[in-house]
Amino acid sequence: MKALILSGGKGTRLRPLTFTTAKQLIPVANKPILGYVLDQTSQAGIEDTAIIIAPETGGFVKDYVKDGSSWGIRVEYITQEPLGLAHAVKTAKHFLNNDSFVMCLGDNLLGEGINKLVEKFNREKLDALILLKKVENPGAFGVAVLDENGNVVKLIEKPKQPPSNLALVGVYIFSPRIHEAIERIKPSWRNELEITDAIQELIDMGCNVKSEILNAWWLDTGKKDDILTANSIVLDEYIKYEICGSVDNQSKITGRVKIEKGSVIVNSIIRGPVAIGENSYIENSFIGPHTSIGNNTKIFESSIEHCVILDNTQVREIERLEDSLLGKDVKVSKNNKGRGALRLMIGDYSEIEV
Repeated sequence: MKALILSGGKGTRLRPLTFTTAKQLIPVANKPILGYVLDQTSQAGIEDTAIIIAPETGGFVKDYVKDGSSWGIRVEYITQEPLGLAHAVKTAKHFLNNDSFVMCLGDNLLGEGINKLVEKFNREKLDALILLKKVENPGAFGVAVLDENGNVVKLIEKPKQPPSNLALVGVYIFSPRIHEAIERIKPSWRNELEITDAIQELIDMGCNVKSEILNAWWLDTGKKDDILTANSIVLDEYIKYEICGSVDNQSKITGRVKIEKGSVIVNSIIRGPVAIGENSYIENSFIGPHTSIGNNTKIFESSIEHCVILDNTQVREIERLEDSLLGKDVKVSKNNKGRGALRLMIGDYSEIEV
């Protein structure tokens, strides 16, 4: 079995950050989202992986994943214009050949791995296995209708009147028959080849299409608030108390806080769950729960909570920063004594005075 990971797209909902990086590389708990996806496919024993990249941001993805050896996998990069998920499969056909494959969206996070899905697909000799999740707003997703045996009988993309609350999560497993189905479908009104149409075609062809309902959490990290929510959940689930940096006697560390090597904490309060990267410096500040701070970042005289702050950023004399996503090489500082909370989303290489 192979893996096809979709890490293209323009990331318009996360601009201006995605003008200078791929949305799949925005970190959650100081690790790019794409890294978690690669963790799960490699842990399922899949070694041959193709990553779909966009012309604009593919270089950033290559710089992060490289040859895949950090995950024990082999990687091929395939450039695609954003013309639909089924089009991505079509573009990667030369890589997939006649093998079954897992397809994952590179900006989705799952609360559990995909090992059980792969086992079920192989055990039941399926042509497609789709992962579903009960959601409160099914009209925003592709929606599945199941029969009493859990077989998928119908799929609808973003229905105005949803026939169920079972949304398609960004994980699919296909047999080679998906290629035949894709050749038989036409572009949608969005001028895209929809994977929901291809799966529906598999059903109409009499293929064996089943589903698995996800009981763990699922996060689509396409917007700022989604990133912050994902950061909070991952910090809650995975961060342990681990102090590799330097903390002076005037500082107080409470809860599950991870401080990487080379970082220095001076006269500050760090209240977990918090992740602080390498070679960062924090002085006379409060870092509150559900905050991730990247490498080589400096924070002075500031109060920060529920934020994601990327590498090489400086925050000075900000009385309260919350619910914010700051890109790389950003400077946020104060030039007056006004009060109040800030809520920011700042792209890379920016400088702001408040």
